[in-house]
Amino acid sequence: MRVVTIPAEQKFHSDLFRMVQEEGLILQTAHGQQFVLLSLEGWQGFDVGDSDDFEQEVKATSENKALMAFLAERQSNGKRVPMADVKKQLGLSWFCSDNW
Repeated sequence: MRVVTIPAEQKFHSDLFRMVQEEGLILQTAHGQQFVLLSLEGWQGFDVGDSDDFEQEVKATSENKALMAFLAERQSNGKRVPMADVKKQLGLSWFCSDNW
């Protein structure tokens, strides 16, 4: 993923960044294409390798102690949002499959 630095003097972008600090934004083009803009502050990433071998990636992921601890902690906080609510919030209620 590329990083693009936006000059501070561009007011439109500065306003977007202020809004996105509070909550994520969905940016939509005139043609309806949508993009998600989120702040990465507080974001945590985990390196699990760059192999083209799926089995090796699964093994590396499951052996990543920091990632496994993070997932266990996240699972234990008990806060869950039903997929139907997520679809509704994102305007995807038309999407009829409940398989994901």
